[in-house]
Amino acid sequence: MAHAVPTRGTSTGARTGAGTGASGASGHTPPDVFGARTHLLAQWAMPLAIGLVYGYWAASIRRHGGPITGWNLLFGFMTVLAFAILWYVVRAVADRLPREGHAVLWGAFAGSALGFLYSGSGVAMFTCVLVSLLLAAAVAAGLYYHYATHQDAEEARTARTRNPVRTGST
Repeated sequence: MAHAVPTRGTSTGARTGAGTGASGASGHTPPDVFGARTHLLAQWAMPLAIGLVYGYWAASIRRHGGPITGWNLLFGFMTVLAFAILWYVVRAVADRLPREGHAVLWGAFAGSALGFLYSGSGVAMFTCVLVSLLLAAAVAAGLYYHYATHQDAEEARTARTRNPVRTGST
């Protein structure tokens, strides 16, 4: 059984966000399901939630399977606080950097975070540093690739919309 494909301008194929500056080469912008308030809340709540998991993990590594103590809880909450503050600082500074610096800064943050957790487990310092550097390099390379491909594509789309290519003879 064949079905017709909806076209632009019909009730099932209506364009969303047409005429906005954020639209791509086709003029189609995906709808924003959440409002600005939800995005702002997620932007501030996500580092705190990840920091809580990180702090719990650091505290559980430090106690080595022993009983939970007040000092262990304090260590966990101080780790949460340090992690969340560093996340906010890295995010604020990284937004002002070019894509290379942006990727390297987030790679250094990820490597340092892993190194802190891994060093608490009692492994040799050389192993800890090596694993942290490998993670930092992998994160930096992956983010550089992501930023380079997405920014280049965005710049190309912007150039096409500003200077459309004319085909045919005049």
